[in-house]
Amino acid sequence: MLFGDEHVRRYEETDGEVGHEWKEGVPTLVLTTKGRKTGQERKFALIYQEVDGNPVIVASKGGAPNHPGWYFNLLEHPEVGVQVKADKFTARARTAEGEERAKLWEKLAAVWPDYNEYAKKTDREIPVVVLERQ
Repeated sequence: MLFGDEHVRRYEETDGEVGHEWKEGVPTLVLTTKGRKTGQERKFALIYQEVDGNPVIVASKGGAPNHPGWYFNLLEHPEVGVQVKADKFTARARTAEGEERAKLWEKLAAVWPDYNEYAKKTDREIPVVVLERQ
């Protein structure tokens, strides 16, 4: 199983042939953000689901007390790069709220049930992010 930079590298080298399905039934994409402090490009392999033609991701960080760094990056710079298999595109990231968030959470937790466990471990509301194709 691939993790971190190695996951991103293999995914990009193979247009997702290696790495898109992280575990059986658990698809991943590569998210490219602009570092909020450095301005440098940062890449992350993340679990996603496509909803209404847009990938949706969860900023869980395993239920840690703080959001992941990539989430803070996209809050500062919402224009991001996305790769789903060989499909590479620009998207605008936005955080889902209220009823939309609840529905999307269910879809993501159906693919990765650990999200529900992560939510129990933290006091923060774990963000659900829609990556709207540009």
